[in-house]
Amino acid sequence: MVPRLRSFIGTILIIVLVIVYALAATTVATLLLATSPWWVHFLYFLLSGLLWILPAMLIIKWMAGPKPKG
Repeated sequence: MVPRLRSFIGTILIIVLVIVYALAATTVATLLLATSPWWVHFLYFLLSGLLWILPAMLIIKWMAGPKPKG
């Protein structure tokens, strides 16, 4: 695949990932954490704020293309 096309597709995927993940994380927090103490909110948003990085790293790795042989 052409590197420019791979980068374009990866960029679109990351944007979609961030939007969908933010909506899902906020929905879960709204439905489940409404009456929880402040430290539960803090831990949830700390973990959920970092968790999206894992799929984004896979997309970025895919965008970089195959490793050069050498």
